[in-house]
Amino acid sequence: MDYFLHILILIAIYQTLALSLDLLVGHTGLLSVAHAAFFGIGAYSSAILTTNLHAPAVLGLFVGTSFAALLSAAIALPTLRLHEDYFVIGSFSFQVIVTSLFNNWTSLTNGPLGISAIPHPQIVGYNLNTKVSYLIASVILLALSQRISKRVTWSPFGRILHAIREDSVLPATQGKNLLGIRMRIFALSAALAAAAGSIFAHYITYIDPTSFTVMDSILIVTMIVFGGAGTTLGPLIGAAILILVPEVLRFVGIPTELAGNAKQLMYGLVLLSCILYRPKGLLGRYIFQKWSARP
Repeated sequence: MDYFLHILILIAIYQTLALSLDLLVGHTGLLSVAHAAFFGIGAYSSAILTTNLHAPAVLGLFVGTSFAALLSAAIALPTLRLHEDYFVIGSFSFQVIVTSLFNNWTSLTNGPLGISAIPHPQIVGYNLNTKVSYLIASVILLALSQRISKRVTWSPFGRILHAIREDSVLPATQGKNLLGIRMRIFALSAALAAAAGSIFAHYITYIDPTSFTVMDSILIVTMIVFGGAGTTLGPLIGAAILILVPEVLRFVGIPTELAGNAKQLMYGLVLLSCILYRPKGLLGRYIFQKWSARP
């Protein structure tokens, strides 16, 4: 039962990550491979504040999300002026820098050794010290993220995002501040990812840089591409399947030393198959035109 609850918690956390990144990828047409960096910023902010400063977990959550949003805005100024492939390269560079800081800023992050003994939080008088309580918290965050995503994407602001996705020249000719709009959606996406990181850190009680690498960013992108970008259910289904399938493979009898490589190979094959044969994903509306192999 505990194992089943553990899988459900991970699914809810990664569904939140997929939904938040889909605001950029599916609704704005900005392919970012730096989402795990914001996930890690939220996790490390909450872990450092609660372990070193003994701050309440709610403060750690607030600081993590706020810092991620502010940092994303600062990063957005140079990177969002870039287009298509160059933006991907810029986001990749940011991911590498953040991972390097997690590894080398030992006085703050404890480097490769990570941060252990992260306390279970108390939120609104309730102690999150059981898997059931963490499942409830992660589902509440997921529901809140989905609500925010719907409100944003179904609003007039969301229609501007879709216009930018399809043809950024048109909204620019109508006087829309494209940089400001992209910065706002980038900041919202980063804040939701950081909130998921905060819950993840307190649930696992131990974090290190290996949980927030570029491969994790690519995994989140794969969830969106597989499930279908620009939809409500696509990222949720993609995240659930790509978390569940590797767990099923545990019972196949793959040797432990090969399990990690097999998982990465599976993710790569899923992404490649979508690019070649199903660029819309399972439920998607938005086609990654540059990825499609068909005219």
